[in-house]
Amino acid sequence: MAKEWNYQPPTQEQIVKRNQLSQKLNLSPAVCTLLIQRGITTEEEIRKFFHPRLSDLYDPFEFPDMRKAVARLEKALGEKEKILVYGDYDVDGTTAVALVYKFLEQYCAKSKLDYYIPDRTDEGSGISVQGIDYAHENNINLIIALDCGIKAGEMITYAKSLGIDIIVCDHHMPDKELPPAVAILDAKREDSDYPYPHLSGCGVGFKFMHAFSISNGIDFARLRNLLDLCAVSIASDIVPLTGENRILAVAGLRQLNLNPTKGLKGIINVCGLSGKELSMSDIVFKIGPRINASGRMVNGKEAVDLLLSKDFKTAKVKSENIDQYNDDRRELDKRTTDEAYAIIEENPHLIDGKIIVVFEPSWHKGVIGIVASRLTEKYYKPSIVLTESNGFISGSARSSNGFDIYTAIESTKDLLENFGGHTFAAGITIKEENLKPFKERLETYADEYMIEEQMIQAMEIDAELKLSEINAKLTAGLRAMRPFGPENQKPVFCSFGVRDAGSSKLVGKDLEHIKLDLVDRSTETAVPAIAFGMHRFYDGIKASKPFDICYTVEENTYNNITGIQLQIKDIRMSEE
Repeated sequence: MAKEWNYQPPTQEQIVKRNQLSQKLNLSPAVCTLLIQRGITTEEEIRKFFHPRLSDLYDPFEFPDMRKAVARLEKALGEKEKILVYGDYDVDGTTAVALVYKFLEQYCAKSKLDYYIPDRTDEGSGISVQGIDYAHENNINLIIALDCGIKAGEMITYAKSLGIDIIVCDHHMPDKELPPAVAILDAKREDSDYPYPHLSGCGVGFKFMHAFSISNGIDFARLRNLLDLCAVSIASDIVPLTGENRILAVAGLRQLNLNPTKGLKGIINVCGLSGKELSMSDIVFKIGPRINASGRMVNGKEAVDLLLSKDFKTAKVKSENIDQYNDDRRELDKRTTDEAYAIIEENPHLIDGKIIVVFEPSWHKGVIGIVASRLTEKYYKPSIVLTESNGFISGSARSSNGFDIYTAIESTKDLLENFGGHTFAAGITIKEENLKPFKERLETYADEYMIEEQMIQAMEIDAELKLSEINAKLTAGLRAMRPFGPENQKPVFCSFGVRDAGSSKLVGKDLEHIKLDLVDRSTETAVPAIAFGMHRFYDGIKASKPFDICYTVEENTYNNITGIQLQIKDIRMSEE
């Protein structure tokens, strides 16, 4: 599919500002352009962005209800009540439970502290009847709900009827009426003045423990050692890598590389990442999926068991188990994805429509979110994948190119048993008799509100470069901009009129990739590049025709020598 290149050259005002910053701070002009695009325009803002410090975190007591939450936790610890740390079965939920549990076990007898992860198949996400009954049967007086609870009004009312208090630590969108919890920590509350509303669920749990530490004079170092869990949650839950998330991610990555918790070290080893400098990409593609695999294939509690491992021997065994779950998940994911492709290809209505909704009762609930992502990636339209679960139809939705899937689903809420999520991803539960009208109303909504631009695969380009500008100063600036992620994406550059320096060749098992050496009018020194899966352009390139490229700038280390390589994302042959 041809990609549309979206590139907006800098305005004259931006060029002036770029040149001022470049000269004053000795930064690459291209890096200054990127900073300006991200709204980072003053020396102090650049300092905070390049050198995020934990001391720049906001006061956790700015959260509504934080003093109530801390007071209730202090009462529970002081009166030796039993506490249940409760979280969802995904990476965010399990890391949040591990972080809060590991912190509290320093101040609480083991017999007074427990944790609970709902079963994906039997209970679904969020606070469940089974979870509350477990707390009641075990004489638990306080539940700390992490990464869930903001829409659990009925469940929290049920818990109250049994004499159980719940503190909600969530980051999802609340309904207008908040649940009757003893305290609700959610920066997305309408009455919240907290300066940063985009924390992960684990991040909210961290802020709660930070507030408790401040209230009780506890050294912050006891929390700093747990920030590797925060980094894993931030990367895996796809929250914006800005503000406090950036601060926590940078500190957490440092901890992950220097001294990770034993459980995470076990996962790092089974991933083959030991001895490598870990990045957010390593979390997204290697560490996170293995933690997720436990909740998808068996039970998320096993992931928490691993993250709480006290010794490397236990962590090794549990990591190997989870690695096997991940292998099983990949096989199931591929089979389910292929079946979903077949349903779509045989249905012109789905091919031609603006939104995809597919249902197959035999699909495994643990992989339908991944399959929805695959469909969105292939067909470039919002996708909802549904299966049968506990007498209902439940599923996951993924959006594309700025379409608000949560709002679309919310427009059908009278048909739904339950739903939740955010702009780009959501989950739903629905009765089978409501499936047909649900599909019809979603299609009508998409027809009305989805614009054609949202169905075109676009390449968002940040800046134009001459090849001579790709130098050590540029790469040093790009390194300082890491970690990359949502709202701080890895920059995509474009260069026009480049040519083959003469040594480009096809590589790969099936000769499907092109290894390039490129020059343009600005440089005689060739710049190495790789274009995966773009063999169709090879003849034109070898014929010395000029062409345009968009790409990311990568640093590759081989035999302890680090060099620059462009990773080509798209090629356009010029007309000459």
